[in-house]
Amino acid sequence: MLSGHLSVVRPRVEGMSTPDPVSSSSAPRPAPPSLVSPPIAVRARGLVKAYGSIRALDGLDLEVPAGSVLGVLGPNGAGKTTLVRVLTTLLRPDAGSAEVAGIDVLAQPKRVREVIGLSGQYAAVDEYLTGFENLDMVGRLYHLGRGPARARARELLADFRLEDAADRPVKTYSGGMRRRLDLAAALVARPQVLFLDEPTTGLDPRSRNDMWGVLADLVTGGATLVLTTQYLEEADRLADSIVVIDHGRIIARGTADELKAQVGGEVIEVVVAQAAQIPAAAKVLAAVGVGEPFIAEHIRRVSVRVAGERPAAALLVEALRELDAEQIPVLDVGVRRPTLDDVFLTLTGHAAEDQAPESGSDSSPKQRENAR
Repeated sequence: MLSGHLSVVRPRVEGMSTPDPVSSSSAPRPAPPSLVSPPIAVRARGLVKAYGSIRALDGLDLEVPAGSVLGVLGPNGAGKTTLVRVLTTLLRPDAGSAEVAGIDVLAQPKRVREVIGLSGQYAAVDEYLTGFENLDMVGRLYHLGRGPARARARELLADFRLEDAADRPVKTYSGGMRRRLDLAAALVARPQVLFLDEPTTGLDPRSRNDMWGVLADLVTGGATLVLTTQYLEEADRLADSIVVIDHGRIIARGTADELKAQVGGEVIEVVVAQAAQIPAAAKVLAAVGVGEPFIAEHIRRVSVRVAGERPAAALLVEALRELDAEQIPVLDVGVRRPTLDDVFLTLTGHAAEDQAPESGSDSSPKQRENAR
């Protein structure tokens, strides 16, 4: 007598596994790890934010894969800080939507704040507390508990090379030390996504290099970072991909090399002896280059992009002969590949520091602390 279930017995061959009747069918197989796209950690769609007649964000779309670093470039007033404030729940957009770690920023701002860290343009630390007390306080605010909060504070002080200053009031810290402490505070709760709004603005070159080292360590550890900056070298060094914002819109996106490839060619640069000779030097370079020369008056440097069949070195020699004929003394000359500075100038027509700060860009220390 047969039961209602039929058991299929398959012969077993030594050294070979017996396929399962279901799994050997047409069921889809998982893609190899290298072909699986990482989840999206940050997504924005059609973000709009206006301050009177000024549109700080003008229909901005954005996606950041988990475990990557996005560099957001733009001049003062382009909308970088407004974008960060929207994504970190400090500012409500006029239109559009945003998600961070899969959580709707507008519908569930409290949940978003539980999974993000924010280090703003200015260090949001209490200068009357010690470095340890600042980090311990942030841990308590996150309800880590007394013991875990203290342990996490000591761990971060060691990671950010602040152990020797841990028990000193923050008012005795240098600017670079305060910025490192502020970044440490943003990491107390081990956020899934970290937002850094111009983290090295105002730092001297040595402190900036130290901060870049700290950020590079975070990147190596697989952190998801959204980094706004005016320092194009910073984005070139740290970012996996870059977006360029101008007037609240993304005008270009890609890797650093992809953006440089958009400019193409090479760049000729000359530094003249006297500022009065800059217009004449620019006229000479314009004759051998493509487009209008860029002038950095404070260092008396004139540069122009060159392209075409003639080598850049030959065009430089031609320019030097003409400069000599015009009796324009030259202190320095060179030919180089395009940089992100050239990309920015080509895309926007102005340098990264040429515009005024965007309206409402400065968040208060209390607002920045709440985002943690």
